[in-house]
Amino acid sequence: MKTKYPTNIAKSYVYTFFSFFGITSLWVIYLQMQGLSLVEIGLCESIFHVASFLFEVPSGVLADRFLYKAVLIGGRVAAILSAVIMLTSQTFWMFAFSFVLNALSYNLQSGTIDALMYDSLVESQQTNAYPRIISTVNVLFEFGDTAGVVIAGFFVHWHFELTYVIAILIGCLALLSVAAMKEPRVSSSRSKVQEPQTIKSIVVTAYHVLKTDRLLRNLMLFQAAFDGICTSYYFYFQSLMEKDRFPGWTISLLMVASAIVDIIGIKFTPAIQKHFSKTTLVSWLSWSLTGLLLATWLNWLPLLIGLFLGSQVLSSLVEPIFSSYYNDMIASNQRATLLSVANVLFSFGMIGLFPLIGWLIDFQSFSMAFGTIGVLIVIFLGTSYFNNKQLLK
Repeated sequence: MKTKYPTNIAKSYVYTFFSFFGITSLWVIYLQMQGLSLVEIGLCESIFHVASFLFEVPSGVLADRFLYKAVLIGGRVAAILSAVIMLTSQTFWMFAFSFVLNALSYNLQSGTIDALMYDSLVESQQTNAYPRIISTVNVLFEFGDTAGVVIAGFFVHWHFELTYVIAILIGCLALLSVAAMKEPRVSSSRSKVQEPQTIKSIVVTAYHVLKTDRLLRNLMLFQAAFDGICTSYYFYFQSLMEKDRFPGWTISLLMVASAIVDIIGIKFTPAIQKHFSKTTLVSWLSWSLTGLLLATWLNWLPLLIGLFLGSQVLSSLVEPIFSSYYNDMIASNQRATLLSVANVLFSFGMIGLFPLIGWLIDFQSFSMAFGTIGVLIVIFLGTSYFNNKQLLK
């Protein structure tokens, strides 16, 4: 007999699909078509990460102090307004403001929908089903994101602005799904007296961790740099697709292939983590990414497409593996704050890295920019080796 969950669960599934629908994922191409340089596009991404850091703590406090539904509605309104501004803007600063609203929508949603689902299960005494439900949520996220990108690919050279019209309509559907939810009664999970995180507490904890726990510090710094490079490769590859005038169907096909290799990579992470030590795995990831970046120098389009997919495989491996490392190494009473530290390090890295790579691509080319980063990593790894320094020590 099929288990019957609270109605909020099904409505949360609908909300997840609509809120993560990746119709605007090709935003680098869109902003290029609007006349922004890659440096300006990089600055927009930097502004997103600055705003996200500033909003992260207040948004969490709002979710703890007020109704989950109200916070989710606020997030979707911010997402809709962000899409409207992207659709109508003509200046860099207005596009930048759209990224600020997008960061706000992300932060208001982050963790809130999960908490609403969990509290709904508390009411029906079905919390043991939460792992199965959150797994379904992740599948819907991947499906919605991929479906949106595939559709967006067909609009690239034909009324590309319609992707933001669709985003507005999808945002309205997400709003309706939230409105249909029932706010869970205040449960024990929300009524626990717990000292909320503040920006000061995160910064102080970050300083303490970076100063005293060498192994955890190096893992976090490594992941921040690794994810930053892979994320930049993913988004700036869009500039290459625009420059070489990829047909819309090719872009869609490539995004589907990217999603498939992501899933394959995630499937292999338990076996990889089981058979390799932290030191071996970090070394393997470092040299794999370095080889990929150096191969980018060759500037041969079929090879670059393969390298793009390779970068996505590497990126898909890092997140679950390092999440497992952190959860094993961090005490439960420090977990939330220290995981915030890892996110902050990534955001700080992207604030500087993304516009820098955009400037290098504008100044030279995609291949030159990422090939140069590969050379710098070789110098760093070689220096560490000859100085007999180990990263994970």
